[in-house]
Amino acid sequence: MSPRITIVRDSVPSEQEIKTTTTGLDLFSDDRSVVAMRVNGTTLDLQRELFDGDEVEPVLATSDEGLSIIRHSAGHVTAQALQNLFVDAKLGIGPPITDGFYYDFQVDPLTPEDLKSIEKQMGRVIKERQRFVRRVVSEEEALAEEANEPFKLELISDKGGANADDGSSVEVGGAELTMYDNVRRDGSVAWTDLCRGPHVPHTGYLNAVALTKSSAAYWRGDQSKAHLQRVYGTAWATKEDLVAYQHRMEEAAKRDHRKLGAELDLYSFPETLGAGLPVFHPKGGVIVREMEDYVRQAHIDNGFLYVKTPHISKEDLFYTSGHLPYYADGMFPAIDDDGALYRLKAMNCPMHNEIFRSRGRSYRELPLRLFEFGTVYRNEKSGVLQGLTRVRSITQDDSHSYVTQEQAPEEINHLLRFVLKLLRDFGLDDFYLELSTRDEDGKKKDKFIGSDDQWAAATAILEQCAADSGLEVVPDPGGAAFYGPKISIQAKDAIGRTWQMSTIQYDFNQPARFGLQYTASDGSHQEPVMIHSAKFGSIERFLGVLVEHYAGAFPAWLAPVQVLGVPVAADFEGHLTEVLDQLERVGVRVEADFSDDRFGKKIRNASKLKVPFIMIAGGEDRDNGAISFRFRDGTQKNGVPVTEAVAMVQDWVAQRTNDNPTAENFGA
Repeated sequence: MSPRITIVRDSVPSEQEIKTTTTGLDLFSDDRSVVAMRVNGTTLDLQRELFDGDEVEPVLATSDEGLSIIRHSAGHVTAQALQNLFVDAKLGIGPPITDGFYYDFQVDPLTPEDLKSIEKQMGRVIKERQRFVRRVVSEEEALAEEANEPFKLELISDKGGANADDGSSVEVGGAELTMYDNVRRDGSVAWTDLCRGPHVPHTGYLNAVALTKSSAAYWRGDQSKAHLQRVYGTAWATKEDLVAYQHRMEEAAKRDHRKLGAELDLYSFPETLGAGLPVFHPKGGVIVREMEDYVRQAHIDNGFLYVKTPHISKEDLFYTSGHLPYYADGMFPAIDDDGALYRLKAMNCPMHNEIFRSRGRSYRELPLRLFEFGTVYRNEKSGVLQGLTRVRSITQDDSHSYVTQEQAPEEINHLLRFVLKLLRDFGLDDFYLELSTRDEDGKKKDKFIGSDDQWAAATAILEQCAADSGLEVVPDPGGAAFYGPKISIQAKDAIGRTWQMSTIQYDFNQPARFGLQYTASDGSHQEPVMIHSAKFGSIERFLGVLVEHYAGAFPAWLAPVQVLGVPVAADFEGHLTEVLDQLERVGVRVEADFSDDRFGKKIRNASKLKVPFIMIAGGEDRDNGAISFRFRDGTQKNGVPVTEAVAMVQDWVAQRTNDNPTAENFGA
């Protein structure tokens, strides 16, 4: 943590001290590594005056808070530049977001050429080193100044309200409204925006900014409101950081699972089915089958019992569970069958509860662990759908453990061990835990059900289990399910991006709502605790993450095609076919390229398919009863006797290693 600096002055300043008022800029000498300051715990602009006894801590440009301030300021420069070019454009909001910022405008659709022009104009604003100058204004003054900005007028009328976190206003409840002027060196005002701040001292601090894209948006995210254009950008503390980010984004684009899914013939998203409804092709089906076979056996090994439930039920079931109305927006509308209303299920837990209460239960049966591959349906808005990582049809490896209160901590630890092993087995071994709890400040308390004591007890158990794991635990206040707190495993992929994967949720509400009971050892009837867990989370999302993690080059045990045979010439197809047949008989997935293409093109095509083993047959191989291998890294292993080669491939696949075979390690 940066050291705190205490500013101490005489309680009655002298005339000279009044003339030389201390500000953050005076204190930090215009140090570009400091973009703002925390004064007595509140983050302020560096231009703000400091008083006797203030405790001041610098906000560094490289810190999360510093980057957020840089990005917020970059959003203002974007809006200023756009309005310089499109004078009739109306301003929406412009908050910082992860790795960047956006700003919304009411303007004609923007082209890539428009973005280039805006970025060029931003460069001029940045070069002018315009100061961000804060002004406190009355509501009347703000309304007068923003008379030509209809969206800002709406924000002023509710004084920030629900939008206090979007960079558009200053304080929830409207205790204070502020404007920020961008002031040139000659003192003239170049541009003004309603904003709560804080901002960097001047635009010259923004030397690592780039626009990334534009898209359609709606005012306040409501499809019934005005259509807007959203301009996205990124901003960093240094140009080196910006370049590194751009390289990461280039790598991410290469790994995009939607692009690779088409190139590798894994899955597609037919428009005839509707948005968010993928279909898996045979090669994608191989990976899905491997995932399902793995997790089905893993559940059995961990004491779970397989069940199966319908895709639809009377909607009363979801009132009982509490999902209606708490989760109504996530469910598809009801289907009317002669007055009886049915719903596509958005979750499996209510039906598992019905299995539990189908007969009397004894404490001797607990923990009772139920598991199914349950396909559920979520009424996601089309704007948030994204390939396999956000879909409307979700296949969950969904399980529910019914335990006594005393058994709950060990069951959670058991589930954590299960989940972490699964992630490691699939090649994800860099992760931390996120602990999602109830919003305790009261603003959103009505979205959660249950008593304060129940929430406190459940949260304490999850906190302890998370701590016992030895992993980093990051708090997520307000992120709990409506029925209880949860632990989410956040895993990093090969290029450092974080994905939410598995979840474990503590539920003390549904057992009560369904009247679930078991007979205790003393003959009394007790209510179980219900623990939800999804190990993959969903098959679709997990596969999308794996495609990007491996850039489509799956480990051999998971690859749709494990060996691709390529003959040097047609004369050697027979020998190659005999070897591939042997591999197929021992369960290895094989294909051959017997096309009329030249050998070099076949090798190039095989490399694009990202198979782990390219098996080559030439004259020496045929004559010597051997075969040759080419690996993903371009190395080769030549003249391997056929029997040995088959055994080596079979052994490599059986090991389920996530390493790539190479000439050096294959058969070593």
